[in-house]
Amino acid sequence: MLRCVRRICLRAFSHVPAHSGFLVNWGFNMAISPDLLEILICPACRAKVELNSDASGLRCVSCHRLYPIRDEIPVMLIDEATIDE
Repeated sequence: MLRCVRRICLRAFSHVPAHSGFLVNWGFNMAISPDLLEILICPACRAKVELNSDASGLRCVSCHRLYPIRDEIPVMLIDEATIDE
């Protein structure tokens, strides 16, 4: 299933230059629009979240909570987050 989804996404976005800022890579050759990433906030402190360096989660810039990404879906639950130092 994941291979089919990956193949569809690669075909759909093959014409978009990587430097255009249109797509953010999540590490699985899956993409999220910057607009969606821009509206996601930390449920604990309401600050901005950013994709961490290994694309395994979203990190709050204020309280440093790390929200995991499971099956390409960010789990934005305070109880599921870990504090990243």
